Amino acid sequence: MATVSFDAAAYKETTRAQWQDAAQAWHRWDPVFDRWLGPATELMLDLAEVGPDTRVIDIAAGSGGQSIAAGRRGATVLATDISSNILEQAADAARTAGVSTIATRVVDGEDLDVDPGTFDAAISRLGLMYMPDKQRALAQARRALRDGGKYAAIVFAEPDRNGFFSVPIGIIRRRAELPPPAPGLPGPFSSATLGEQLDAAGFRDVEVHRVEAPLELASAALCTQLERESFGALHQMLAGLSEQDRQDTWREIETALGEFETAEGFRGPSELLVGVGTN
Repeated sequence: MATVSFDAAAYKETTRAQWQDAAQAWHRWDPVFDRWLGPATELMLDLAEVGPDTRVIDIAAGSGGQSIAAGRRGATVLATDISSNILEQAADAARTAGVSTIATRVVDGEDLDVDPGTFDAAISRLGLMYMPDKQRALAQARRALRDGGKYAAIVFAEPDRNGFFSVPIGIIRRRAELPPPAPGLPGPFSSATLGEQLDAAGFRDVEVHRVEAPLELASAALCTQLERESFGALHQMLAGLSEQDRQDTWREIETALGEFETAEGFRGPSELLVGVGTN
């Protein structure tokens, strides 16, 4: 049987286009993301020893919630991403928050265009797992860090620990007749071995912490809306279906996510890994 090789350049371009399109929608959900990811973000910044006068590079910064959190600690931050639109949202969010120590730059996380040894800390919130070549990305982060600098990242744990996301992905894969992801390819759960990835990249004193982070919303319908509006990768997976089939798929997803509704509202299972290593 013929196999199709993975095209990293095409994947990156598709990903960039997804974030160009989803930037405003993602930004609208920032209050939800910051509440959901807040404790893990503070742990990441603690592990990276981010404080006053710390020089930080935020890799795959998205709309910048973690950049702002670092800036509020007195750090100077360079927020980087492959999407110019999402960085415009990050810059706007920083201005609105009154944080003036954040700069933005369109940069590929696997090719950081910065001077070596420039930063005290490198951080990445839900970014590493989408890098096609994680070892290259981590090597680039090490290059950007001074000796003794810290790299810290937040990623998703295993699929069965993140039902809010793995359930919709499973439904879409079945309906679109997509094969399971091949080992080593980028995806939401591809850094569930975060500690091993940091060790392989040559970081010292690696620690990985598990953080329970249920996604709490008013209803399963609201979770479906969030994922439909801002999770561009899901739309890419649905691209081969007709409009009617896409609508039917989203209805099935909402029904399935109803499993996680309680008397108090929606509580989607989510577990995060927060890891750190020293350069």
